[in-house]
Amino acid sequence: MPYVVTSNCQKCRFTDCVTVCPVDCFHGDAEMLYIDAGACIDCGACEPQCPVHAIYEERQVPASETAWVGINAERAPGLATVSSKQEPLGTAEARKKELGF
Repeated sequence: MPYVVTSNCQKCRFTDCVTVCPVDCFHGDAEMLYIDAGACIDCGACEPQCPVHAIYEERQVPASETAWVGINAERAPGLATVSSKQEPLGTAEARKKELGF
């Protein structure tokens, strides 16, 4: 099962996860990252790297976040690949605190 980025990534865009991805399956826009399910090899290396717990294996996505499976599938292929660490958004630390991390 591929991995999915969920709503916790919004207004954060921490890129710790992309540095451990062996296949460059992360794509991003100005607000967050997405995973291309077709490129993801289901290794799980990214999940523990996310400081806001936004990444889940597809079958373990919380019920309240299942829409993100489709959102990742729709958005990722049309966005630029993100394969190196970048600065998080200016709102990232406040969002992380808001989420309780």
